[in-house]
Amino acid sequence: MVGYVTQLLGFGRMYVKCSDGKIRLSQVKGSLSRYLWISEGDLVLIRPWEVEHDKKADVMYKYDKNSWPDLKDKGYINDSIFNA
Repeated sequence: MVGYVTQLLGFGRMYVKCSDGKIRLSQVKGSLSRYLWISEGDLVLIRPWEVEHDKKADVMYKYDKNSWPDLKDKGYINDSIFNA
């Protein structure tokens, strides 16, 4: 699922507005935290948790700004995801 980082909380945690319209508390997994530097306004790929899938998720990948038009053309994101 694709999401938009709205707020950083520190220690690898952040609020992400997802493509389904829900805001989830997300975290960068420990093995990726060294390599994945995320800031507010980034577009990320997340995986919702199995238990609290409406509230929490893990960040798996960060998209660069050059790939955003391709994701929009394929229908993975729309303009409503950027309105917080």
